[in-house]
Amino acid sequence: MTKTTRDKLIDAMIDALQRKGLHGVGLNELLAGAGAPKGSLYHHFPGGKTELAVAAIERVGRRAEQAFAALFEHQPEPLDALATWLQSALGQLQGSAFERGCPLATVALESGPEDGEIRVALAEAFGTIRHALQRQLQQHGYPEAEGLAALFVALYEGGLLQARVAGTSEPLKQAAQTLLHLTRQHRTEPR
Repeated sequence: MTKTTRDKLIDAMIDALQRKGLHGVGLNELLAGAGAPKGSLYHHFPGGKTELAVAAIERVGRRAEQAFAALFEHQPEPLDALATWLQSALGQLQGSAFERGCPLATVALESGPEDGEIRVALAEAFGTIRHALQRQLQQHGYPEAEGLAALFVALYEGGLLQARVAGTSEPLKQAAQTLLHLTRQHRTEPR
């Protein structure tokens, strides 16, 4: 399937957000990454870079939801699926020499009150991810599934940020192992 110019621009923005954040990438770099002519950005995204970033953030949320559905289909035990998710994120981060973090976190950290559209898109994407995890945890009888899903997303984001700046996967590995252990322990304790 051939990607449209619009899709190429969105994918180039996702890549840029992972590596540099919203304010660290220029329009020429985005166009070059997408292999798109100069006029195409404003043709597809009249609101410019912000509109393109919102589309990228929305796509990241949808892709995460789809990835979780596939992951939980192949690994029905939620904690094993979550361990795989965290390990995959670490693999991507390590494979990029600690350059490619989560595109949502990168943008969230640099956004300010003037970035209303961006913040709304981020809140919705994070919500989509938390709800996807919550559904899986609830289906498998985990107590406090909503809070647990929020905790796993917080661990993922915070752990990736720490690993990225430290240049080592240890912060995320340690936190993930501890949270997975505590969650397993909590689930098996008598009520």
